[in-house]
Amino acid sequence: MKKKEKKKDTKFHKTYGLASNLSYIVKEMWKYDKITLVVVGFYGFFTPIAAYLWTFMSKFVIDIVTRKDDVKKLIGIIFITFIIQLVCTLCQSWSWGQWWRPISVRLSILIQKNIKFMKLPYEYLEDKDTMDCYEKAVRTTDENEKGVEGMIHLLENGAADIFTVIVGLFIIGTLSAPIMLGMAVLAFISFLIKDHTNRVVKERIWDPLATWWRKDEYLSRTFSDFAYAKDIRMYSLKDYLIGRYKEVSQERLDAAKEDEFRWWISGNLDGVIRAVALIGVYAWLLYSVINKNLTVGNFTLYLGSATTFFMFLGRLFDRVSEALELSREVDDFRSFMDLDEGEKEKGKSVPKCDSYEFTFEDVWFKYPKAESYALKGLNLTVKAGEKLAVVGLNGAGKSTFIKLLLKLYVPTKGRILLNGVDISDYDRDEYYKIFSPVFQDVWMFAFPLKANVSMLPVDDTDDELAKKCLADAGMAESVDKLPDGVNTEVLKVIYDEGVDFSGGEKQKIALAKALYKNGPVVVLDEPTAALDALAEAKLYEDFDKLVNGRTSIYISHRLSSTRFCDHVAMFKDGEMVEYGTHDSLLEAGGVYSEMFNVQAGFYLEGGGENAEEYEAC
Repeated sequence: MKKKEKKKDTKFHKTYGLASNLSYIVKEMWKYDKITLVVVGFYGFFTPIAAYLWTFMSKFVIDIVTRKDDVKKLIGIIFITFIIQLVCTLCQSWSWGQWWRPISVRLSILIQKNIKFMKLPYEYLEDKDTMDCYEKAVRTTDENEKGVEGMIHLLENGAADIFTVIVGLFIIGTLSAPIMLGMAVLAFISFLIKDHTNRVVKERIWDPLATWWRKDEYLSRTFSDFAYAKDIRMYSLKDYLIGRYKEVSQERLDAAKEDEFRWWISGNLDGVIRAVALIGVYAWLLYSVINKNLTVGNFTLYLGSATTFFMFLGRLFDRVSEALELSREVDDFRSFMDLDEGEKEKGKSVPKCDSYEFTFEDVWFKYPKAESYALKGLNLTVKAGEKLAVVGLNGAGKSTFIKLLLKLYVPTKGRILLNGVDISDYDRDEYYKIFSPVFQDVWMFAFPLKANVSMLPVDDTDDELAKKCLADAGMAESVDKLPDGVNTEVLKVIYDEGVDFSGGEKQKIALAKALYKNGPVVVLDEPTAALDALAEAKLYEDFDKLVNGRTSIYISHRLSSTRFCDHVAMFKDGEMVEYGTHDSLLEAGGVYSEMFNVQAGFYLEGGGENAEEYEAC
């Protein structure tokens, strides 16, 4: 029979082992809430005492009664048992009352997971394997009995089971070593069955469901997201979306059915094994009593102890099986946390100066798993204080160029220099500070308006500067109409009184955000795509006056926005095919000239004021 190969470690999944994962969780408990470890110790110490206490009391009571000993001794035994039981109950109740502590530790670890996600290189976020890895990590921190918190509960319950089994070993060992060994073997067989079921269910059912989770989350968000509400209603998408959700849900239901069947078989086998073990113990004890090798008191002691021992031994093996399953889930979490963040060490600080010059030296870029390059052999210099227009049709490589410039992507080949130094040498966060970017997709945060402009905590925001930047971006009238001005909460996701802005207003807020940051390099990546060409050209020219001579890069697929720029870089199919001034490229009669004339024609056909403006170009 062919031996099953061990699953090899990959970039997105590593196997750390149970001991390593337990150690990892203990360290996290110590880091975030040391009292949680005290709870584990308390519960583990007092559980075995409570488990065997009444069994021992029954033995002593029966022995006293059968020997007709002094009643005072009987009362003393009962009183001592009551006191011990009271102490155990109080300590266990205190432990149970700390139920929130594992949740606190999990939430602290969850925050670290979110921080990790925000540190990942931007290009990772467009990779399916990365997102599946992240989705698995989410599942280990989102539930009480799974992954991280499940492992904490396991430590608590496992410690109690271990101590209880150890006490049972001493008691039953005095009766019969073979009986003790037989019970251990049967419990171990039960464990092997459950562990096999756990492993198969995770590898064949749960792991492939990472993609299902992403689909489910997307569709669930689409149902309730205000951004989709108008399209869903106006285009009657309700039935289609419900149909898609049913298809996705069926994948989960099919997996659940297979999961249920496997556990049904495993549970029945476990029940049979437990029955065999207890019948064997009963038979041995009855045989010993009949042959007068065992007193009635000891029969009660051993019977109760054997039942408790086998129950906790079975639970302990269940814990081991559960521990291996949880360990595999913690593997998922740690695999995500160990993903490469791109920069292993803090790089150089970006020098503070008045001029920054960027040079692309034979830069190529290919997206993960893509066969062709999105950007090919780019050689370009953006001089300090220059206004550069980057133009081309959709998919020409304009946004890829910008993401490389902003260090959101790393070149596949070639290098990008800032003032003669490779930008890979600079610390990423330091490098980001020199840019004031405005992106095509504008997303608002559920913060007050002024925080959406400053991108800083409310207390650190300069209210007057925020107001000025909004006014410069053309939002003064809109802000004056708001109930609390720049302090107005944005979006209704968190605040009932939250305000949602129109598409045009969001674009102006994005421009205000760039003005507030006041970075020495300004990048506008088609933030005005919703405007017509003439409105876009005017907005770009007005914004250029506001940035006051800073290095500025304007991205557009419409050429009406390029006339005021110093140079124009024309992209097509991932290559820069033309470079020069607006006038020189028109005179050259190449791709830029042809595209400009085609776009101008749409306005010239309409005549009037628009035609005159284009003729002036």
